[in-house]
Amino acid sequence: MTAPTAPVLQIRNLHKSYDQLEVLKGVDLTAPRGHVISLIGSSGSGKSTLLRCCNLLENSQAGDILFEGEPVTWRGEGRHREPADRQQVLRIRTNLSMVFQQFNLWSHMTILQNVMEAPLTVLGRPRAEVEEKARGYLAKVGIADKADAWPSQLSGGQQQRAAIARALCMEPRALLFDEPTSALDPELEQEVVRVIKALADEGRTMIIVTHDMKMAADCSDHVIFLHQGRIEEQGDPATLFGNPQSARLRAFLSAGT
Repeated sequence: MTAPTAPVLQIRNLHKSYDQLEVLKGVDLTAPRGHVISLIGSSGSGKSTLLRCCNLLENSQAGDILFEGEPVTWRGEGRHREPADRQQVLRIRTNLSMVFQQFNLWSHMTILQNVMEAPLTVLGRPRAEVEEKARGYLAKVGIADKADAWPSQLSGGQQQRAAIARALCMEPRALLFDEPTSALDPELEQEVVRVIKALADEGRTMIIVTHDMKMAADCSDHVIFLHQGRIEEQGDPATLFGNPQSARLRAFLSAGT
């Protein structure tokens, strides 16, 4: 498989433990270019851990991770396994931008400076070029007028939209969202959902951990239901939400969690 046709990300038989607690028990995931993959499941099912393993924020103990067809190289085994090539890790992380549940904006920088920082320092791009793109992405998420504001002056929804603009400014191959709306009240949550839906409509590759079943249904090409570290059920949203086969998934959906 050549790089242009390879999925942006592939996970094969991934295992992850914390001491004696096995969190991921042989999980597979494929994120083709331009597709939106949503990960759903109860708290503790392994969703966020899987997402953090995708961009190597967490080390897995077994299994394969491939970025655009290129396998991550490892050294050591089991609990001692770690990526062998730091440059490869940096390249993968800069191309898989993550948006966290907590916005993680730098309080001592304006919103514009927050969005510009990584392209300037990590990618070494020219300041004028980065500023133009940063302002464009702030406009895309609907807060162009907040460029010179401080994070403390923004609502939670505006801060999360700034975090999305910051991720976009790296111009990554894929965006990874870890419960992007769970820290927001319902009104502010919808501000962020609208931005994510617009990005999905643009054909951006995204992997989204979410508790918002409506967003997962509306935005996703493929939904994965994790239960106790394994994929209990997966499929296209219409089938998975409209005709769930697993009793565990039916119970999860009926509980509204």
